[in-house]
Amino acid sequence: LFIHEEDHDTEIPSMPGCMRHSAESMMNEVGESLELGVRAFVLFPKVDDDLKTNLACEAYNPEGIVHRSIRMIKEKYPEAIVCTDVALDPYSDQGHDGVVENGVILNDVTVNQLCKQAVSQARAGADIVAPSDMQDGRVKAIRDALDSEGLTNVSILSYTAKYASAYYGPFRDALDSHPGFGDKKTYQQDPANGREALIEAALDAEEGADMLMVKPGMPYLDIIRRLKDASDLPIAAYHVSGEYSMLKAAVEKGWLDEKDVVLETLTCFKRAGADIILTYYAKQAAKWMKEDGLY
Repeated sequence: LFIHEEDHDTEIPSMPGCMRHSAESMMNEVGESLELGVRAFVLFPKVDDDLKTNLACEAYNPEGIVHRSIRMIKEKYPEAIVCTDVALDPYSDQGHDGVVENGVILNDVTVNQLCKQAVSQARAGADIVAPSDMQDGRVKAIRDALDSEGLTNVSILSYTAKYASAYYGPFRDALDSHPGFGDKKTYQQDPANGREALIEAALDAEEGADMLMVKPGMPYLDIIRRLKDASDLPIAAYHVSGEYSMLKAAVEKGWLDEKDVVLETLTCFKRAGADIILTYYAKQAAKWMKEDGLY
């Protein structure tokens, strides 16, 4: 769910069918999705520019948009599973996932900020925190920070194999979080390197991750399978914005049948080994499956 501070919804042109939701709209979306059997929700905020700084302190503001949204959802729908993105880029005036100094991402300073963010989100009621920043050592640091605050039941969904992909553009449009300079290749994985995912998976598992994410999804089905074969932890696949928008564009052109191609795509994730699928099609796919009597 993309959320913002406005009292109205805003369309995302590069992601047809997706909105930046107002608080009221977000709550309606959660309620309707729960009725269809979708129980888990990930919150992604569009943060006002005047709140963005290099240290991204707004990320752990207990009265920030994500924290207030968590509380609203859990108060009305306690059965909903709320997952939060742990990364600084929506809050950064640099547009990067970490604190920047002289054009370099400061790993340890960033991890310290991520720990504050994760703890504050968990205190607000998040069930799962999902570090997507790709900084070294952040899973252990976040696990230790959560445990030290008594938040031992909060799970960590680690973005274990997050590639420096060209498929993220529409998502960055949605959050207005394009990198202010350069790219993210110094901390996200090389799309040509499949073996690195196994190394990262072993490290994340050792550091205390509860689930491992592969991002993007469809172009990386081989990575999903590798991690499934190598790890006993649940494997998540992220059907990212670029994949979603390509399907939407082809459907709008009349080149593909939307229902058939979406359900086939989600089936492919399961076939490859994904236990969890994060997709912008979740609500619509659930509606189609319910209409077909599949659950």
